[in-house]
Amino acid sequence: MSVLNTFRATRWVRTINLLLQAVLFVTLFGGLNYVATNHAARFDLTRGRKFSLSAETLSFVRKLERPVRIVVTTGGESENAEVRGLVDEYVHATEDRGANRIIRETVDIYQNRRRAEELGVDQVGLLLLLSGDRRRIEPIDNLYTLKNKQRDTFHGEQTITAAILDVTMQRREKIYFVTGHGEFRIDNADARVGLTALRDQLKLRNFDVEPFDFPANRRLPDDASLLFVVSPQSAFSRQEQELLRQYLANGAGRIVCFLPPGKPTAALGLDDLLLDWGVLVHNDIVIDPEPGHMTENLELLIRHLSGTHPLTKSLVTAGSQALRFGPTRTVMPDPGRALGGGLTTVTLAATSEKAWGERGTDRQLRPDRGVDTFPIPGMDPPNRLGVIVASERTAARDNLPFSVRGGKLVVIGTGDAVTNGRLDEASLHLTLNAVNWCIDRDHQLSIKPRPIERFQLAISAADFTKLRYALLAGLPGLALILGTIVYWTRRS
Repeated sequence: MSVLNTFRATRWVRTINLLLQAVLFVTLFGGLNYVATNHAARFDLTRGRKFSLSAETLSFVRKLERPVRIVVTTGGESENAEVRGLVDEYVHATEDRGANRIIRETVDIYQNRRRAEELGVDQVGLLLLLSGDRRRIEPIDNLYTLKNKQRDTFHGEQTITAAILDVTMQRREKIYFVTGHGEFRIDNADARVGLTALRDQLKLRNFDVEPFDFPANRRLPDDASLLFVVSPQSAFSRQEQELLRQYLANGAGRIVCFLPPGKPTAALGLDDLLLDWGVLVHNDIVIDPEPGHMTENLELLIRHLSGTHPLTKSLVTAGSQALRFGPTRTVMPDPGRALGGGLTTVTLAATSEKAWGERGTDRQLRPDRGVDTFPIPGMDPPNRLGVIVASERTAARDNLPFSVRGGKLVVIGTGDAVTNGRLDEASLHLTLNAVNWCIDRDHQLSIKPRPIERFQLAISAADFTKLRYALLAGLPGLALILGTIVYWTRRS
């Protein structure tokens, strides 16, 4: 009789088989844990990706130059779910940044008084952000907006991202809104001509925003990162025109200009400046009879945007709503501009192919080929009128193999797109992109507040009693019945 056929050999085979199964079982789970720890993947399957950080936030935090510690103060009660989840997203987004990452810490100010004193906090419900010697405190209650005395929306990402920028950036960019020529002002809360909403949005993103009375100062500020000119009504003086030209050409300046229809650019003293930068602005009012491109109130709906330029690319990819403009004039690259010289002029937003620029004085809105403005053959975008143009100049210096960035100019053919009464998600998105592109901070997306969803389970006392007995007796009873069936099946 062979040794392999004995009972002892059989027992050894079974034992080895069990050992191999145990080893394979442990190896499988060990491998799964290794993969989960070192190659984790997370997916947000919610509608609208409400548990994911926005692209704007991700572009900021993934390029942090200094580590940030976010401290949440509690008092023994359970933490706020929205805040805890949001801070965890910041930590996860920077886990691969080494020392330059975001660190989360929770401090119970009653049980850990020493740590609370070290941090200088003595209140429950605070967010403390620390980076080097800079700090910022945000009450958690400020992360919510209330409606009917209940939390309605959560704008924690917006606030925390602004706070991270505040404690990590060494220098704030300075944005000046030019005044002195009848421009719309950032200290005016009026819905039609005020810019306080835009001012607050820029400050939230860590910009210093101030008005600048050009005629009174007679020189441009040295610390200006960007100039806004919003709906001027009177002419710039020759000295002011020359200062603006020098600022763009010699100082690599940046200007965002909103020009409503009604006055020729020559009457505003801006004609030569715009032509120097390859921008032609017509004295007309755009009419677009294509369905879905103009409202009954003659508001223009801009749906055709450049999908390649940094200023409008994210608007296209995000599927944002149409830009809603009031009276708008045609803005296009100057067909007679000199090509080369490092100047690049691009149309960013355009009308439909049925639009024209109305120049007539009669009340009948109809195209007149001898008077009105029409698309120029051979110009991009073909068969459309432009309403937003971006111009940029680069130049080679000292025969170096790379070019040095010069000035940037954005011209928008309407004046009220950013007023308090008209600033919406799309126009804010566009304006923030213009700011970011001009000052070379190309982080494109604005951050939306998140709605707070509430769910309520309505159940009567009788139904609750049935549910309790089902859980206490039904499930164990079902397991007992199944066990009995298996037992009798195996016996037979």
